[in-house]
Amino acid sequence: MTDAAPDFDAMFADLCNQVGFCLHEKGQKKVIAALSKGLDAAVRAVFAAEGVDEPNAPGDLKRAVRDCIKAHVKR
Repeated sequence: MTDAAPDFDAMFADLCNQVGFCLHEKGQKKVIAALSKGLDAAVRAVFAAEGVDEPNAPGDLKRAVRDCIKAHVKR
């Protein structure tokens, strides 16, 4: 396990380019704050920032967001 801080700029760039969720600064801050509660909370924060109804979002979209965040956040 590493103690290096995640590269949030790269994470948000990948969320935008790979998944299509290009978050504004306020949304990014909410996602970063939610990370302390775990990946699922961060995923919910991404959907909330984009105005997407997370409970009704397709499973593959949720998985793509989760996998993107997980690739950048080493726990």
